[in-house]
Amino acid sequence: MAKLYDLQGKRIFVAGHKGMVGAAVRRQLAQQGMDVMTADRAQLDLLDQAAVRQWVSANSPDVMIVAAAKVGGILANDSRPAEFIYENLVIETNLIDAAYRSGVERVVFLGSSCIYPKFAPQPISEDSLLTGPLEPTNEWYAIAKIAGVKLAQAYRKQYGCRYISVMPTNLYGIGDNFSLQGSHVIPALMRKAHEAKIAGEPTMNVWGTGTVRREFLFVEDLADAVLFLAEHYDEPAPINVGIGEDVTIRELAELVSSVVGFTGKLEFDASKPDGTPRKLLDVSLIANLGWKARTDLRTGLTSTYDWFLANQGGLRL
Repeated sequence: MAKLYDLQGKRIFVAGHKGMVGAAVRRQLAQQGMDVMTADRAQLDLLDQAAVRQWVSANSPDVMIVAAAKVGGILANDSRPAEFIYENLVIETNLIDAAYRSGVERVVFLGSSCIYPKFAPQPISEDSLLTGPLEPTNEWYAIAKIAGVKLAQAYRKQYGCRYISVMPTNLYGIGDNFSLQGSHVIPALMRKAHEAKIAGEPTMNVWGTGTVRREFLFVEDLADAVLFLAEHYDEPAPINVGIGEDVTIRELAELVSSVVGFTGKLEFDASKPDGTPRKLLDVSLIANLGWKARTDLRTGLTSTYDWFLANQGGLRL
């Protein structure tokens, strides 16, 4: 398929380059020899509108990839709703508006599959957006991400900006957050299984019933999809990125235990929230463009655990 936009020779700003997604995107760009621009928190506070406008104007990127966000699992979202809605609204608004004001040619806004209704038909297609109520435990984050999608659409509609929105499914991989207070399910299970193995524990506690189903995408595959879509997709509607398969949380916990080497018993705590019953994305649109995820779940988990073992000293725990 012919490219709609060519990233070669462009100055590409990755906002949020130290996060799991942003770091993966930066690695992909570097591997392809592209001109990557970054700014850490000491250089640029993304919550400061004036600072963002000044930085983008002064550095003149051609492309902006908005991977910066405040993220976390069920516990973090449910216990700190004000932070999740406020900070994400401000970050995306500051970046997208600064991109418009400085003439950035291309913006790729990274959203999340949690923007879709809690009981959306499965697999979830892009046109399910705003057709039903959200999952209550993370609606604050979801509403902020929906606003980001609509912001990109509004700038496209009013000013003709070539901004697109990418909706990844549940992510995991190198650079993940392994804090039990703020992590998502895979790093939480991996850390629990590792610590239970080291301690010789006979059991491991798992939140929820274990019956809900989730789809998981290795972050390196998402980074590949982001660059592919920057060059091959140019429509106002968000586009899903996933692997097209899901597993139960019980199956996931068993697979994580196998990768880590924990041989004890899993105990499921049904008093803890399950979240959305099922969340599998319809990835037919991106598949029709010619992209498909390459990393199966066991392979991705093994790479993630290898990285965890090699980087324990510097992890967020």
